[in-house]
Amino acid sequence: MSHVMTLLSTFPPNFIYLYDAENPRLVSSGLRSVLEQSSGSHLSYAFVDAISCFTQRLMYDTALNQLARWQPTWEDGCENWPGSSTEGRRWNESFDTFVHGLKSVAAQITVEAMDPAAKTCRLVLVVERAERLRETLPDLVVPLTRLAEMSQLDIITIFISDTRWEDIRPPLGASPEPYYIDAPTTSQKGGPTTYLKVDLTATLEMLTSMYPPPDAERDPSIDPRTYHPSLRPLYERFLSTLYGSCGTFISDPYELAYIAAATWPGFVQPLIDDHTRRLEIYHAQKGEEVVSDSEYSDVNSDAMPELAPASPADVCHDLATPYKLVFRAAMDALYPRITNATDWVRHSAPSEYDARSMKTLPRLAKFILVAAFLASTNPPKSDMRMFGRGPDERLKRRRRKGGSPRKPKAGVASIPQRLLGPTSFTLDRLLAILGVLLEENDADVRPPAPQYTFPGEYTDMEISRVAIYAQIMELASMHLLVRTSPPEKLDTPPSFKCGISLEIALLLARDVGVLLNDLMWEPM
Repeated sequence: MSHVMTLLSTFPPNFIYLYDAENPRLVSSGLRSVLEQSSGSHLSYAFVDAISCFTQRLMYDTALNQLARWQPTWEDGCENWPGSSTEGRRWNESFDTFVHGLKSVAAQITVEAMDPAAKTCRLVLVVERAERLRETLPDLVVPLTRLAEMSQLDIITIFISDTRWEDIRPPLGASPEPYYIDAPTTSQKGGPTTYLKVDLTATLEMLTSMYPPPDAERDPSIDPRTYHPSLRPLYERFLSTLYGSCGTFISDPYELAYIAAATWPGFVQPLIDDHTRRLEIYHAQKGEEVVSDSEYSDVNSDAMPELAPASPADVCHDLATPYKLVFRAAMDALYPRITNATDWVRHSAPSEYDARSMKTLPRLAKFILVAAFLASTNPPKSDMRMFGRGPDERLKRRRRKGGSPRKPKAGVASIPQRLLGPTSFTLDRLLAILGVLLEENDADVRPPAPQYTFPGEYTDMEISRVAIYAQIMELASMHLLVRTSPPEKLDTPPSFKCGISLEIALLLARDVGVLLNDLMWEPM
């Protein structure tokens, strides 16, 4: 940027091409700061994005409004810069009118200048993402590169792009050769190691300076303790881990900040949950009312548990070990903008039905969810072995562990179903598995019913009640069961999928006394 500042303060060329294959936005931000420092009565600049300005009128209006320091307001009908003309002349109808608009802007700035020594005003037009002009506005590439020649003004055109000029140069030599400025690369293939260390330090300092974000930019659904000032040392360690996972593929600090904003709430959530638990224990010992989450940051007491960890390095290592795959998943989805950060956080965050809320479900709902998990995990052909009750009592369910080891067969390895995801099952199969679970694990806690004398008669009556079907539909509305068959199809039984994870299934099975691992076809 010092090179650009030297050129702007002396005798710059009319056309400058800034090339940065890695961080064109960072170069644009640095150039903007340089122009802001040099801006005054003798210099006026405008930044035009070739992506957002996809028509000539948008390009002309954006450039003239910024050069004239004109801000359209809603109260004035979003009127563009009118110029000195009182006849309502438009400057965006053609390139000729745009040139006349530039002359009018230069004349107005010169008249309004308080410095009598400033006879002329230098204009700077910066075109960001200039490679897009080749696709959207190819007719403007040549006029913009010859803008000083065609307007007879002291105006400099600067193209910023991550594409070489040779790839977007118009044919037949219509455009003059620009003054090339190549930004230094930060890749490990080029540049000394000391430069990489300096660049890493500068990137981490830039990302750390964005913590905490302004209140207006925070998602109101995020816990306010997520960006507590005491977590800043942990955030610095988090950024180092994030850069280690994504820095090889992404060097743009703004892209890294975007990924960090999406992954930080989930990264620090276990620490916040632990702080909540310790606070509840503290208030229970004091006999005080539990403070709500929004009031935790306002409470200040030396005896209360602190949110910040004692050793940020150790805590970051423990949290980052299972979270490195999340960094890669976030990079794959957010860097090419397949989705935005808000939607990614919503879909990747744990379900709102966590372990605490699962314990509040009715006992029958827990049995249904455990049966649904077994129906989605076990293949249908294994139901007779796993749940069949008779004289043999599941003798053939387990394989013999003795004997000589068998030679593995060549072919594709079998992947456990719990790793492939849940499979759909019919309602009849769910009720059959539910009946076995109720008969084996719920008979001891049932109220006495002397009218049922045959084994299994009570269970058959229970699973045929309307309450069972109502409970299944309620779980489907909570997305704990996912219905896979269309609701309007009445000639076939409905089919579902399990919507809970293995951890939740183990928790529910433990609550109702079901040995889940013994009932799985592929035990852990």
